[in-house]
Amino acid sequence: MIIQKPKGITIDLTGPNGNAFYLLGSAKNLCKQLGYHYEPVRDDMMAGDYENLLEVFDKHFGDIVTLYR
Repeated sequence: MIIQKPKGITIDLTGPNGNAFYLLGSAKNLCKQLGYHYEPVRDDMMAGDYENLLEVFDKHFGDIVTLYR
């Protein structure tokens, strides 16, 4: 059986890096690196509950960040 290691950045949502503050900070750093405006992303992430925050994070950064539980 071949197990492929995820590419890019991985974040374990069950650990200390899975909290909303860490994810918001990661989003801010990624926006800066990618040349995105952070404020609209932040506002969208904070517009709902934790599941919304994860969905928005994944929508913007899912190509380079793997979120897992």
